[in-house]
Amino acid sequence: MPQPLQALIFDVDGTLADTERNGHRIAFNRAFAEAGLDWHWDVPRYGKLLAVTGGKERMTYYVDRYRPDYAKPADFAERVAVLHRAKTRHYTALLAGGAIPLRPGVRRLLAEARAAGLRLAIATTTTLDNVTALLAHSLAPDAESWFEVIAAGDVVPAKKPAPDIYHYALKRMGLRAEECLAFEDSQNGIRAARAAGLKTVITTNAYTHDHDFHGAALVLDGLGEPDRPFQALASAIALNGARYFDLALARRVHADG
Repeated sequence: MPQPLQALIFDVDGTLADTERNGHRIAFNRAFAEAGLDWHWDVPRYGKLLAVTGGKERMTYYVDRYRPDYAKPADFAERVAVLHRAKTRHYTALLAGGAIPLRPGVRRLLAEARAAGLRLAIATTTTLDNVTALLAHSLAPDAESWFEVIAAGDVVPAKKPAPDIYHYALKRMGLRAEECLAFEDSQNGIRAARAAGLKTVITTNAYTHDHDFHGAALVLDGLGEPDRPFQALASAIALNGARYFDLALARRVHADG
């Protein structure tokens, strides 16, 4: 017998908000300039770097792949960690300035889920500081308390596309995968969620619209709003005229997707 929907689990970057292009990318570049480095990630290059999950991992890959001229010092790993902390500081400043709003439909869906008593969680590769800053500045000052579990950053050793972060969140909540619905925006995200056994809704963005979302229950260009309908790109269920993603559609995707 199908299990009733108990919880919604959200990725953050690209899913809750379009944080990458005009958020994380800008913050990385400011951290590089502050450190006196000539590294600069333009929009196309950053799109390629997003194939690597985790900011510290992304910087290491950039040096290995694109900067053979850079001589790694003995304390390179620590320097990367320092750069990442600086990047987080710049990112938080961007959030505080209102530069990174939530994607359409996110606030509405979260409010509807809370009102219905559904449990909420986050499963992301970004740092906890980045998550809490986004929630506080873009959602509500107390929004961190809306989520029963915030699984973020380095709480597990293997980042997406490994399913570890989802396994961690499910264990913390005491739920089975079949009782939850995941929300992602990228190929690494869908691979992680599906490997953990979760039915998954994808909301694409400018960086991920051409990713392979095989196995997704529903692929949309966003959650939509009553006056700004979504575009369905792929669906395992009949949408029956649905124009925006609400809790009723979440329950149908969970049951039938």
